[in-house]
Amino acid sequence: MTAGATLAADGRTPGRHGPRAAAVGRTRRGRSSVGAIVLRTLVLGYLAALVVLPLAFVAWQALAPGLDRFVRSLTAPEALAALRLTLIAAGVATVVCSVLGTVVALYVVRSRLPGRRFAEALLDVPLAVSPVVVGLALLALFGREGWFADLPIRVAFTPLGVVVATVFICTPYTAREVIPVLRTLGAEREQAALTLGASPLQAFWRVTLPALKLALVHGAVLSLARALGEFGAVSVISGNLVGRTQTLTLLVQQRYENFDLAGAYAAALLLAAAAVATLVLLLRTARDRPGAAEGGGGE
Repeated sequence: MTAGATLAADGRTPGRHGPRAAAVGRTRRGRSSVGAIVLRTLVLGYLAALVVLPLAFVAWQALAPGLDRFVRSLTAPEALAALRLTLIAAGVATVVCSVLGTVVALYVVRSRLPGRRFAEALLDVPLAVSPVVVGLALLALFGREGWFADLPIRVAFTPLGVVVATVFICTPYTAREVIPVLRTLGAEREQAALTLGASPLQAFWRVTLPALKLALVHGAVLSLARALGEFGAVSVISGNLVGRTQTLTLLVQQRYENFDLAGAYAAALLLAAAAVATLVLLLRTARDRPGAAEGGGGE
């Protein structure tokens, strides 16, 4: 039986089905491509209106009075002190949260002690509670009339209070990155290392920790970005003492309220530049994480 007879037996006309199907396919592909272009335009326009335009406005307002004024605003003594305290608090919080987050993740995933689910639930408290409430709670604990007011080391209205508040706010990020990786890894590799004579510390250091490297870096970058922009808890516990407990975010607020708009936008631009730098680092670590290639190349 010939091809034409076969088509006729199936009720189809020879020579017409192929071109018509091709035309329908081209129409559908054209519609899908137009829809993709429209969707892409909407997404990029939304992101531009929400992110790019405000950042561009901040940069324009900061540089409009001139480069000399911009440099003077950032090199003023109060600005340098605020920048130094912000970097110290963010750095300490990142290191502390990376270490404690790993410990908490190991307790939640590897430990057989009771309270693991409760500890995992507590990780979300800093994300669920307003930072201002966190600052008030710390003030109730470490203030002049707080529960721990008699401690030999002052916490409220000191740089230490800024660090404590920042550490509390940044606590969940590293743990939340490490926990799913530990669950995916399982304990077989560690058990094999223990069987071969390694101590628990050696098994963790040589087997588990290398597998957690990217998750730790990702969590540290998230903690750093969150610490640089912290405002609510720090504003309460620090007292906003110029040159002592004032961070960059508090400096922006103070300058804006004092009608020093150029100085406020200069400090805000510095914070925005730090946020963009941490975002670039975050995207690079996300690209290097296992499964990035299968997911289309990039979190």
